[in-house]
Amino acid sequence: QVQLVESGGGLVQAGGSLRLSCAGPGSIVSINPMGWYRQAPGKQRELVARIRGAGTTNYADSVKGRFTISRDNAKNTVYLQMNSLKPEDTGVYYCKTGWGPQDYGVWGQGTQVTVSS
Repeated sequence: QVQLVESGGGLVQAGGSLRLSCAGPGSIVSINPMGWYRQAPGKQRELVARIRGAGTTNYADSVKGRFTISRDNAKNTVYLQMNSLKPEDTGVYYCKTGWGPQDYGVWGQGTQVTVSS
């Protein structure tokens, strides 16, 4: 069974930065579009950022200019660099294969991000 493993979450003060990582098999992570999603308490899971195999990226309006998604195919890893964090960025962050939220894909187990005010 394909597994994606997220890491890099934690507790940070508002204005701080974190870098999340999503690692998996090269046959999956390196060639597929990949996305980062988050789910805040009491809210639905939402798409935060996504990247195609060729490098095209797309961001939710709420994170544009603050978050950057990237991939390192040599390491079979996708990253989410999060700067200028806000309390509303708090949630569990997941990576998933595929471009669209409704596309069939593999989910990771999630990593908690907590931003204190």
